[in-house]
Amino acid sequence: MRDTSGSCSALAAALGEPAAGTASEATAWLCVEQPGPWGRDALLDSHMDGGLAAELSKRAEDSGVRIVLIRRPGQHADHHHAQPRQVYLASTRPGACWLESTVLSDPKQLLDLDFRAAGAGQHVGLGTRIDERVLLVCTNGRRDVCCAVEGRPLAGALAAANPGLVWETTHTGGHRFAPTAVLLPTGYLYGWLSPEVGQRLLDSDEVVLAGNRGRSCWSRPAQVAELAVRERHGELHPELLSVSPDGAVVTHSDGREWAVTVTEQPQLPARPASCGKEPTVPSAFVVGEVIRTR
Repeated sequence: MRDTSGSCSALAAALGEPAAGTASEATAWLCVEQPGPWGRDALLDSHMDGGLAAELSKRAEDSGVRIVLIRRPGQHADHHHAQPRQVYLASTRPGACWLESTVLSDPKQLLDLDFRAAGAGQHVGLGTRIDERVLLVCTNGRRDVCCAVEGRPLAGALAAANPGLVWETTHTGGHRFAPTAVLLPTGYLYGWLSPEVGQRLLDSDEVVLAGNRGRSCWSRPAQVAELAVRERHGELHPELLSVSPDGAVVTHSDGREWAVTVTEQPQLPARPASCGKEPTVPSAFVVGEVIRTR
């Protein structure tokens, strides 16, 4: 059995590094099935056509859309012939939170997608809207070994219990919180995910706070502020809170409002952000006061 005591995720957990406010920022997620192995820069370093991958990456720039590759948990053979590809598109904004699903015969059909509209929360006719929640577990071991060692068993176990709703995914950020996952369509990212919490994510309509790293549609300080209000006031409906970009104001749809003090603080001692990297001192956004103002 591999000794993981010195891994980046084990060190971050042992040091009690805050997970809140570490989610990747994206207002929409485009998830494209790509069988076979993934390299470090998976979109460009996989069996996907290189020209197509580069063009998709270019079109996603500054649109708010994050592209990830997904594959079914288990064996990762790629038979190098055309086959149907499962594709999901999720908008994560409160008030414009939805998940669409389609199967494409050729991923080049994605070039017809209006990335800026999707990033703005507009339906772009990619596929059929679905009500299920989909969980993507990072298993991109070429990017960080923790994601493979911690993520693959978790993805396999959850997929066996929830057929079609759990996928392996390429890098979503935050290796040191492995196993990590993103829940669609809400776009909440999770760290140090257990099978029990993973099942709750698929079963519950409410925001699960355990291991929650933040909602990807918000900035890092806003992610922390939103979670702080949820923890203190028990508001777990995903669609009822909005946050100012700096995290200073959290507003409820019923008119309530909170002023939140958020500061960025270094997290000593230094630790590797990813396995094999030199130790650095990460920063975390920390909440002080949460005061209701309205």
